[in-house]
Amino acid sequence: MARARPALLPSARSLVAVTPLVLLSLPAPVLAQPTPATDGSYPSRPIRLVVPFTAGSTLDIMARVMGETLGSGLGQTVVTDNRPGANGIVGSQIVAKAPADGHVMLMATGSFTGNFVMYRKLPYAASDFAPISLIAQSYGLVLATHPGNPASVKELLAAARARSAPLTYASSGYGNMTHVVGEMMRSATNAPLTHVPFQGSAPALTAVLARQVDMTFISTVAVQPYIRDGKVRALALTGGRRAPVLPDVPTFRELGYADFEMTGWYGMWFPARAPTARVARMSAEVQRAVKSPALGARLEELGLVAEGSTPEAFSRFLADDLALQQRIAKQAGIQPQ
Repeated sequence: MARARPALLPSARSLVAVTPLVLLSLPAPVLAQPTPATDGSYPSRPIRLVVPFTAGSTLDIMARVMGETLGSGLGQTVVTDNRPGANGIVGSQIVAKAPADGHVMLMATGSFTGNFVMYRKLPYAASDFAPISLIAQSYGLVLATHPGNPASVKELLAAARARSAPLTYASSGYGNMTHVVGEMMRSATNAPLTHVPFQGSAPALTAVLARQVDMTFISTVAVQPYIRDGKVRALALTGGRRAPVLPDVPTFRELGYADFEMTGWYGMWFPARAPTARVARMSAEVQRAVKSPALGARLEELGLVAEGSTPEAFSRFLADDLALQQRIAKQAGIQPQ
């Protein structure tokens, strides 16, 4: 879900005290099953890439770009399978229960770790997944509103305080980064805000376009065409620096909110117990893909920074992100459901 300022990270001792079971269940690729003798033929059929959000969402766009490049390197088609619902839980559960042979994998956002913080009970554990690689990170989310609304964050908040009803903001689902950022804004600005959850960024943005809600937080990937066409107005960015694809949009820090900083990320997993060699092969293919000039340039166009990592490094990243999201949820006053 999120990457924010390092100062928000709690100590290792406090983290263990809060969620020992979650931490103990963090996936460890070294525990995967032995590689089968026929592993040299992998992959032997098309690979199913489960995307737990709607078609047209930022993650969907990313998955299709990645799938095409990975398919070329693997010599097999990578088929994108959108399974939205419950902030990514529906699609994640499908992968958790899938055969661990390397032909089904999950591509998700920071909602993967966020769900362990936002929900008291999930239909799977973190140990049901084998991390493959961190794919990319973003410059943050854009605060987008209808062009008929006030033209700055200051004016928007002033209007909200002046009227009897609070501002409404659409999110991609309860516990999603787009929800957490809205609660961070409430905390940072003391603004009257009401959360309206949707099943994905596409319907959330549609609600803004139809003026059913006042605003939404959305990725630079999904919002660029609408900004260009004048259908929405971008007021601020949640990252620590301006996005090259939206150079005129200031960050919240530039606007005077020093502690308001958050970015997003994208990663990939197999079901747990996937053969070690297959996890390593897919991780190597992801790293090769994101570091290629062609895909790197494409990610930059989408407002993303290419990453790529080993399974072990991604596991450490997930542990850090879990700690971060616990701290943010506590600061924003978000209670798990």
